[in-house]
Amino acid sequence: MAPARQLTSSASLKAKEVVKAAPGKVKRPRRASSASIQSDELIPTNVKRPRNVDWKRAAAILYGDWGTSKAYVIGLAFAVAGYSSFWLIAPMCILTALVGLNYIVICRLYPDGGGVYASVRHRSEVISIVGAFLLIADYLVTAAISALSAFAYLGVPHPEKFAAAAILIIGLLNLFGPRHTGGLAFLISVPTVLVVIALGALSIPHLANAWHNLQPLHGSPSKNWAGFVGIVLALSGVEAIANATGVMKLNPGSTEANPRVTKTSTPAILIVLIEVCVFTALLGLAMLALSGLTNVNGDVNAPGAEGVRDYMLRYMGQVFVGGALGHAFGFVISVVFGLLLFSAVNTAIVDLITIQFLMSRDREIPQIFQRLNRWGVPAFGMGLATIVPMLLVLCVKDMAGLADLYAVGVVGAIATNLGATATDRKLAIKMWERALMFTTFLVMIGIEMSLLIDKPNARYFAVTILAVGLILRGLVLERRMKRETAGTLEAGHTPLLLRQPKAEPLLSSDGEAVLCAIRSAGRTLDFALHEAAKMGSRLYLLFVREQPFMTEEDVGRKWQDDREASAIFAEAKRKAANITPLFCYAVSPSAAETIVDVAATLGASRVILGAPQRSALIALLRGDVIREVSDSLPEDIGLLVYA
Repeated sequence: MAPARQLTSSASLKAKEVVKAAPGKVKRPRRASSASIQSDELIPTNVKRPRNVDWKRAAAILYGDWGTSKAYVIGLAFAVAGYSSFWLIAPMCILTALVGLNYIVICRLYPDGGGVYASVRHRSEVISIVGAFLLIADYLVTAAISALSAFAYLGVPHPEKFAAAAILIIGLLNLFGPRHTGGLAFLISVPTVLVVIALGALSIPHLANAWHNLQPLHGSPSKNWAGFVGIVLALSGVEAIANATGVMKLNPGSTEANPRVTKTSTPAILIVLIEVCVFTALLGLAMLALSGLTNVNGDVNAPGAEGVRDYMLRYMGQVFVGGALGHAFGFVISVVFGLLLFSAVNTAIVDLITIQFLMSRDREIPQIFQRLNRWGVPAFGMGLATIVPMLLVLCVKDMAGLADLYAVGVVGAIATNLGATATDRKLAIKMWERALMFTTFLVMIGIEMSLLIDKPNARYFAVTILAVGLILRGLVLERRMKRETAGTLEAGHTPLLLRQPKAEPLLSSDGEAVLCAIRSAGRTLDFALHEAAKMGSRLYLLFVREQPFMTEEDVGRKWQDDREASAIFAEAKRKAANITPLFCYAVSPSAAETIVDVAATLGASRVILGAPQRSALIALLRGDVIREVSDSLPEDIGLLVYA
């Protein structure tokens, strides 16, 4: 980027013009927004959410949950079955593969969102609500167990206190709506895979000794089944990737009218499925090569080390490498898995906020869960998504206890989705796919029933979450019935009477067009009005409501429903004495890319932005809009930044 040069207008208003020197034409990105241009009314547009998630990012979403399971499930399995634990780990890997194969079908059937809440809703609203709250229970425990496991690997004293503090910090960061966490998760997953491959390679020479130490399962079939049920963990990532089909890239030749995302969803699930199943089984067997492991009060002690259950991979790396290098490799394992687990905490919190937001928009839970702060984040939902996992990790304090709570939510949600899909005769499913899905559903139902019967804490937790959820839904229904009885309709049900656009062209081809993105009726607006009047240019004023969580309702929202936008546009009309500005309004997950998109669509010759008054921390979390616009703006459109 060339150095900025100062410009001074005749009105003595300071600005700086950003001059871009990159050669070539920049392709205009297509992002989701509800951008609409109007003079006296809103002209509706039909814009979808952005489909910008490729298979790599989708795989990172899944690996953030499935990939972390190796960090704690192997040690938990040994704590349950000792040197016969491989006979529990192997069928768990088979079940994981079965669930993954079934969700490949679900992602194919539901290209606009195949999570339990969306896919079951057309069959039964009540069942979809039950599945959704089971998934909420899962995400709550995912955040807690991931944070606790991270600090167990880092070897800090009282890891539950550090875990609670980490959850609080990550939750507060999400209060500002960070926009770069998805890419960060992908970057973290790459070194994690490399470390897992290295640990797997180091394990191969020890497999003969591990096989020699392998013992048959002891105890009754019911006891072994209970042990298997206790280690069925880390399956919720597959629900997250199913929910993400609505933002996945379309297959070549596919359209929004007939979307298909199998080129994105299928490779993402298959790649992660193979890595997780192969390496979990490999490392679960190699663990048995460690001599002297003993079970003590539900934990695992090793020669010279106590309580290795929750950081078994780190201990394996230290022993298999040996010496100082072994301790160094163990430290690398701790850091890499710690970062991946922190990423899993963030993903769980974001998923919690999202599902609460969607359910509130569907009028299943109170409206307070969809009220957004100035950064487009539902603050109340974020608070619950942070406080409840903190309380869980402080009260339970133990990985095994959290594992019991974890499984009841994820198993119930997946069983609900599989059962509803397998029995839906209207769906185009092959006979063998339907049979496989129904068989997996029966296994998952059996696991869920065992958890509810044998794990009282899991039963109480699930019943509590469902009870709270159904009470919230009951309050919403009661309020709606009272309003209908009084003869009033909720705002979301008011029919919209939209007039057709006028036959004459809206935009004139005469004169220069200037686009000014505004967030207030302040100096940037004054400068834009002055410049447009001086140059005789058409002036478009764009207000972008940046909102990370979007629904179809947001896509079609009018500026009249946005108090802040309405006030700013009204003030702009008052200030515009000699010119008539045209107003644009957009709801979008990315303000920068929407500004670029609207500017290119309007054929603007110049874009005016105001320098944001943000702290360094918020700028880091939210991103630099000016830099993003500058990097993406076509070369024939100038950028003027009002200082």
